Amino acid sequence: MIIGIDLRVLAKGTRSGIEEYTINLLSRLLSLDKNIKFKLFYNAFNQVELDYDWLKLPNVELKKFYIPNRFIFDPLAKFFRWPKVDQLLGGCDVFFAPHFLLSPVSKDCKKVITFHDLSFEYFPEFFSWRKRFWHSFLAPRQRALEADKIIAVSGSTKEDLADIYGAALEKIKTIHSGVGEEFRPMEQEACFAVSKKYGLPAKFILYFGTLEPRKNLVGLIKSYEILREKIPQGSPAPALVLAGSAGWLADEIFNAARKSLFAPDIKLIGFVDPEDKPQLFNLASVFVYPSFFEGFGFPPLEAMACGVPTITSHTSSFPEVVGDSALMVDPYNFEEIAWAVKEVWQDDNLKKELIMEGLERVKDFSWDKCAQETLDFLIK
Repeated sequence: MIIGIDLRVLAKGTRSGIEEYTINLLSRLLSLDKNIKFKLFYNAFNQVELDYDWLKLPNVELKKFYIPNRFIFDPLAKFFRWPKVDQLLGGCDVFFAPHFLLSPVSKDCKKVITFHDLSFEYFPEFFSWRKRFWHSFLAPRQRALEADKIIAVSGSTKEDLADIYGAALEKIKTIHSGVGEEFRPMEQEACFAVSKKYGLPAKFILYFGTLEPRKNLVGLIKSYEILREKIPQGSPAPALVLAGSAGWLADEIFNAARKSLFAPDIKLIGFVDPEDKPQLFNLASVFVYPSFFEGFGFPPLEAMACGVPTITSHTSSFPEVVGDSALMVDPYNFEEIAWAVKEVWQDDNLKKELIMEGLERVKDFSWDKCAQETLDFLIK
């Protein structure tokens, strides 16, 4: 059997949720069955060099193309249904796309697509006009309806695909993403270099992710201000660390942090090297992820795997993913977010309970399990 896989999401070299999903999944998937030939479609005019051990497997073939996607490949694919990706690869039985990019295939080639979320349908205002135009051009509804099978990373996303796009439930399978083994509790001494590298305070509340409106970071800053007003002067108070690359409309977040009465204790550390993430989580006193909408949401699980008490929103996929192992709050209620952080910060018993339940919860999310379920779904 020959399976084609779309690697175009890795061409920019960024590490957002979709890239993390693709890299972690393929690092397990490609070695599961040596009798299956994997042909990897890697196309972009400007592309980063890929350096992964799984590219060297004997049953893996990387096919590089340098056709500009947005100016040539995507318009041809959308309007003329050409070129057929499976033909560019020299033929395959199944073509798997870890994101809903334009990728026409021959009628005899089955097509499987992963959908991570439909946040752009619920909250178009959280995306730039360029992103909205590109989503419209890619026509995700059409991609969902034309796919032979769909992988949804959560039951929440599966329901959205059926409710919003009318995709048949019988062709959608929920396969949860995993948590990397590198995310685990560590001794503080092992994290000292990362603390020094990013100039981290001794005790802090952590957010990690892209700095953009959908993540509700202006709301988090307001909640932090409410929290600080509730802590008596002279009592120990945590700083707030916002970690991650700036996204669209990040200036609004920067301005809110700069104008805050507690600005000296709000630290924006920017991009964090992937190898530093586990130590960063381990250094945090509490992790807060008040996003309005997520299809899955890696950071809360990664924080829980590191033994950090975690607070998330009660919306979209969060109840399904974190279960009872994190405090869930209304992302629109800043008083409630502040109350939750205050409870975790001051109640050692609650903190210990959340840590223990979080460590147990993450055992349900394995990349090995995700890879095996994905392969079974691709070949059956």
